[in-house]
Amino acid sequence: MQNKVSEILTKEAINAQIEKNKDSMIDALKGLIQIKSVKEGEVSTPSGKLPFGRGIHEALLYMEGLARKEEFQFENIDNYGGHIDFGPKTDETMGILVHLDVVPEGSDWDYDPYGGEVVDSRLYGRGTTDDKGPAIAAFYAMKALKDLGYIPKKRVRLVLGLDEETGWSGMEYYLDKVGAPDFGFTPDAEFPAIHGEKGILVFDIVKKLSKTVGLSKGLALSSLKGGTAANMVADYARAVVKHEDVNEYALLKEKVQEYRLAKNVRMQCKLTGKSFEITAYGLSAHGARPEQGVNAISILMDFLGTLTFREDDVNDFISFFNIHIGFELDGKSLSIDFSDRESGKLVFNVGMAHMDKNEARVTVNIRYPVTMTDEEVYDALMKTLSAYDLGIIKTTLQKPIYFSVDHPMIVTLMDIYREHTGDRDTQPLVIAGGTYARAANGFVAYGPAFPGDKEVMHQKNEYVEIDRLLKAAGIYADAIYRLTKDA
Repeated sequence: MQNKVSEILTKEAINAQIEKNKDSMIDALKGLIQIKSVKEGEVSTPSGKLPFGRGIHEALLYMEGLARKEEFQFENIDNYGGHIDFGPKTDETMGILVHLDVVPEGSDWDYDPYGGEVVDSRLYGRGTTDDKGPAIAAFYAMKALKDLGYIPKKRVRLVLGLDEETGWSGMEYYLDKVGAPDFGFTPDAEFPAIHGEKGILVFDIVKKLSKTVGLSKGLALSSLKGGTAANMVADYARAVVKHEDVNEYALLKEKVQEYRLAKNVRMQCKLTGKSFEITAYGLSAHGARPEQGVNAISILMDFLGTLTFREDDVNDFISFFNIHIGFELDGKSLSIDFSDRESGKLVFNVGMAHMDKNEARVTVNIRYPVTMTDEEVYDALMKTLSAYDLGIIKTTLQKPIYFSVDHPMIVTLMDIYREHTGDRDTQPLVIAGGTYARAANGFVAYGPAFPGDKEVMHQKNEYVEIDRLLKAAGIYADAIYRLTKDA
């Protein structure tokens, strides 16, 4: 029976089964998008703690419902993650690593970010491409094979991560409890196949601000806040300033308007009680590709650099930012503009900023070349920061991964992609993005974005083309089949 079933599993048969399940796949994705699975604080319930909040837990329960409906095996690992199994228990397990959490929605959407609306053959919503759409595509790839009567000779495990966007503690807990699958892929990047990922650093650059003594006149910075996540280009930044002479606010308003027109940027200002509020707006994008966005923090800091505050420490920090960071995306003015032949240039993104009377802080997300170490980056960075009496608080390290283009996994996945698309020109990629491929040995990133697709991850109006989602599901089903048909 196994040989007979295997003989009919051509890409045509697989794609026909995917098409047959199209409506239920789209409905399933709509339902998952409608769950706001942004990480929150831990919640305790009678049945146990929810480490990432109710929204993410609801998304996990939703996937459990889909799995049980299709008679797949499901296991919840203490609400830190879970998995859906297909096929008998075997000595070797092929894994597909996905995540159900999403970055915050940001602002200025034309569609409800949690509505799951379909408009002109596109399904809109936060997570449609990163990573709920790919998770549903992988699930329906498994379902298509099951519907066709296929019995894998290696167990297939769809692993459901819950905090990929914010720290990976859920995946770490899951792997510690369950162990990693032996090999596989994560559908959280681009086609044709990813054979390398740059290293990722997230850290805060911090300056303690001295208390002003005897200074009660002049312009004071009360607070500054910008951005919502380290791995997003900040799409807003807001500063609140004070002056004892309210007539100064009229001059500030003029300066804002002059700057806005001169720089062709979006800015607003208004009087708020006895304070004056200045807001800059940018364009969100994935922190791995900051060139596709506009950083509102950089805009606001550039404008604030045209002002003089009564606190020297505030002026010094703003000056540091504008001289050594500004709008640069490669860290050149911080002397960390490294590059290598294998993966190209370092990528630098300021994701968040915060200032108050006690502290100034910016949160930085760096993607560094695959042949380098984090120590090399930090050593070079500190040579610049120490001159400004600035410190670093390290929060995230994900070391780079790299496979040769002739690695068997890369070769197999490239063959499948080429057969399904006819694209024989596009070569395997090294990316600045960070995926769960780093979480376990023997994993690479694979799709879901196709060459030429518009970049919409982490951006407003995130969407997936429905026909692209179906094509990805067919590719994933074929990949599962070919990677598990032999013992």
